[in-house]
Amino acid sequence: MLTLFGCKGSGAAAIEAALARAGLAFTAVDAASWTPGPGLDELLRVNPLGQIPTLVLADGTVLTESAAILIHLGLTVPPGLLLPADASARARAVRGLVYIAANCYAAISVIDYPERWCEPCDDAMKECIRAGTRARLHLHWQTFADEFGIGFDAGSPGALELLATVVSKWSGARAHLQAQRPAFHAQLLRVEQHPDVAAVFQRHWP
Repeated sequence: MLTLFGCKGSGAAAIEAALARAGLAFTAVDAASWTPGPGLDELLRVNPLGQIPTLVLADGTVLTESAAILIHLGLTVPPGLLLPADASARARAVRGLVYIAANCYAAISVIDYPERWCEPCDDAMKECIRAGTRARLHLHWQTFADEFGIGFDAGSPGALELLATVVSKWSGARAHLQAQRPAFHAQLLRVEQHPDVAAVFQRHWP
């Protein structure tokens, strides 16, 4: 049995949606670094950084980092379900997954914890860092929409579509995308409504 560590409204929703698409059963453990309790204690035993999502495979192998988890799942479920069967399309999807992780996902830590990137860091400096990072995050999402919007398959969402939909939602980038890239924003909404994953999105963002 797979074990997924995560919490409501987090990036773990992308992994949960991928597991739903693949029809893979899993045990969910409610855990987050900001919520002390038995779930966090259990998470720290398998992932000392306390990051979510963390996926533990049936053989005890620990997977962290959303993009890595999704790539692994895409390579183990039937071809074409989470990663394209065509080599060129698969390479493009892997590029997109790493793009989100390296650019869009990473910016959230800076916005949430600006004091980690400056010392000393008063409230004014924190707001400056947040403002600059948020602007950069919006630029990264615009670039993603331009680079990956064509071929974005909302009707049959794979790993790339699921990660983009989740991260754009909890990163707070949707309003910007709706204004600046409305066609791509509409595709994200279509992914949320896909019958395989609609219940996942409804649970995380009722």
